[in-house]
Amino acid sequence: MQYNYKYRLNPTENLAETLLYHVDTCRQLYNHVLYLINESEDTPARYEVQGRLPELKKWWDDLGDIHSKVLQMVVKRVYDNLSTLKAQKESGRAVGMLKWKRPRDYRSLTYNQSGFKLKNTSGRPVLWLSKIGEIPIHLHRDIPENSTIKQVTVKREPTGEWFATFGIEVDEDIPAKPETPETVVGIDVGILKYAHDTDGFAIEPPDFNEERDRLERAKRNLSRKEHNSKNWEKQRKIVARRHAALKRKRRDFLHKLSNYYATKYDLVAVEDLEAKRLVEQPGNSRNRAGAAWGMFLRMLEYKCEREGTHLVAVDPKNTTKECASCGVKTAKPLWVRKHSCPSCGFKADRDANAAWNILSRGLEELGVVHSESTPVETAFPVDTHVSAKRVIETGSPILQERTAHAEGE
Repeated sequence: MQYNYKYRLNPTENLAETLLYHVDTCRQLYNHVLYLINESEDTPARYEVQGRLPELKKWWDDLGDIHSKVLQMVVKRVYDNLSTLKAQKESGRAVGMLKWKRPRDYRSLTYNQSGFKLKNTSGRPVLWLSKIGEIPIHLHRDIPENSTIKQVTVKREPTGEWFATFGIEVDEDIPAKPETPETVVGIDVGILKYAHDTDGFAIEPPDFNEERDRLERAKRNLSRKEHNSKNWEKQRKIVARRHAALKRKRRDFLHKLSNYYATKYDLVAVEDLEAKRLVEQPGNSRNRAGAAWGMFLRMLEYKCEREGTHLVAVDPKNTTKECASCGVKTAKPLWVRKHSCPSCGFKADRDANAAWNILSRGLEELGVVHSESTPVETAFPVDTHVSAKRVIETGSPILQERTAHAEGE
């Protein structure tokens, strides 16, 4: 398995200047490679462009100060971006051409296979980078002994902090996925809630109102400063720290949620995000949450692979309209938050009903025979969180009492 381990760097002022020089030189090379590609009638192969690097070094003296593998990774970065752009065009998205990178848009460099080494100098860990030197590093967690470091990416965040991300390959036994999953779950992305699942959980979106308020106040203070003044730069870093804090909390929520599903279940069925984008219109509230949902699915994918859990992405078409009990389709505008089947009488939360359909399709796609029992009726308090769940079976006295009470109102 491959993992990324991220650590804080503490470069001296001179080392920080050297790192910035290397990053900016890589940025200029990126723009030059992009220029060569745009000027060519036929896009040259990546390795053909890499083969021109020795000739470039003869008249571009700055390139001689950069490790050769780092320069090759710059060329790879251009071609990776072109491949991503092509894939987006093929999926029907309206995208333009790659643009030149401004200094603020290019903040990292990558050492691949060679040119780096973790060392222990005078009792403290340092990261040695070819043609840069030894940089103190804060190893807050150990790198596994049965692992190999494949590459290192050094990046300067908008806050001014430097980080090193190690791409490591761990020699470990991956659990085999069960042929017949015993514990299964379907997950539907929600509108009022972050998601619903077939175990009766209604996952509340994390409350970041306080963090957002702090960020907005910092932005307002920044707008009052004279651009590029010392006070403006000081306040800009404060805004960047607010952004970073909010980003860390969002990722922490997604990591914990994806880890919960990957470790608890044998099979997790979710919506196919790419298929979902094709059927949804711009401006839909689900589209606005698409980035966070996409990150959640990416985390879920590698964690399910690590834990030996089946992850099945199904076509989301009509999962909301179809009754999870009998399959009859019923049109529902977005403001209708409850599913009530006119055919069989099954009632449930709209998104909970969709989660059951997603699970059913996931089981069918995997070829697993599942129970024909009717889904349970779920009731969620307004303030339900991930750890809170209340499942009420269809026909139970509690449900009948609540239904009678609701009809009486």
